[in-house]
Amino acid sequence: MLRLVIQIVVACVFLYLFFRWCERANLWAPSKTFYGTPRVVDLDYEDVYFETEDGIRLNGWHVPCENPAAAMLFCHGNGGNISYRTESLRQYHSLNLNVFIFDYRGYGKSRGRLTEEGTYRDAAAAYRWLVEKNPDLPVIIFGRSLGANIAVDLAARVEAAGLIYESGFNSTLAIGREIFPYLPVRWIVKYHYDALGKIQNVRMPILVIHSRDDEIVPFHHGKKLFDAAPPPKRFFEIHGGHNDGFIASEEIYLKELQLFIDEFVLQTDSIVKTKAKGE
Repeated sequence: MLRLVIQIVVACVFLYLFFRWCERANLWAPSKTFYGTPRVVDLDYEDVYFETEDGIRLNGWHVPCENPAAAMLFCHGNGGNISYRTESLRQYHSLNLNVFIFDYRGYGKSRGRLTEEGTYRDAAAAYRWLVEKNPDLPVIIFGRSLGANIAVDLAARVEAAGLIYESGFNSTLAIGREIFPYLPVRWIVKYHYDALGKIQNVRMPILVIHSRDDEIVPFHHGKKLFDAAPPPKRFFEIHGGHNDGFIASEEIYLKELQLFIDEFVLQTDSIVKTKAKGE
C-alpha cells in the first residue's frame, strides 16, 4: 500500500513538473540568433541598451523616421527576437512613426531570466526610454500576440495616446481551458497574462485587431476583449494566420492603423497638451 502511495505521489509530481515545463515552453520561445537588422528593409536604426528597475540589461532598436507624427513602443510576440520583426518595422515606418522595439529578458541580446512580472518590468523600462527619447511626440503602445497582453498591463499603468492590441488572448487560463477542457487548469497555470482583467483599467483610445482565420488564438478572444474595453475603441478584423495576418491584409491593415492614428492618437494628444497648458 505504501509503495502504491509513493508511486501516485511521484506520478503527480512528475505530471506537475511536466505541465510547468509545457507552460513555459508554450509561453516563451526566445532565440539568441539574429536574422539581420532593420537595414535589411532599408531602415536606419539605433542599437539601444537600457536597464529595468530590477537591474536587468535589455536590448532594443530605435527606428526613427524623418517627420514623425508619433512614437510607437513595439511589444513583440513570444517567438524569436526583435530581428524577426523587420517587416513590421517597415510597415510602421511608412506611417511616419518612430518605432522602439525591444527584447524581453532572455530574448536576443537581453539578459535575465524570464518571468511574467519580468516581462511587465521590461515593457515599463522600454516605455520610459522611448518617452525620454521622444519627449514631444504622442506615444502609441503596440503589442502583438503575447506582446498584446504585456502591452495591456503597461497601458493600464501609464499615460499614452493609444493602445493597439493585435492577436492577443484573454488570459493563459482561458486558453488553457480551451485546449485542455478536462484538466484542472486553474490549479496548473502559474503565469496568467490576464489582459481581459486589466483592459478595463486602460484610459486611452484602443484599437483591437484580430483575424477570423487565426489558428492559434481564436477570434472570439479579440471580440471579448473589445467588448470589455472602455471607450473610445475600435475593432478591426483582418484575414490571414496568427503570424502573418498583418502581411496578408497589409493594404487595409495600414489604412486602418493610419485612420486610428489620425482620428484618435493625434487628436487625443492635442487635447492632452491643451489641458496641460490650461487653455
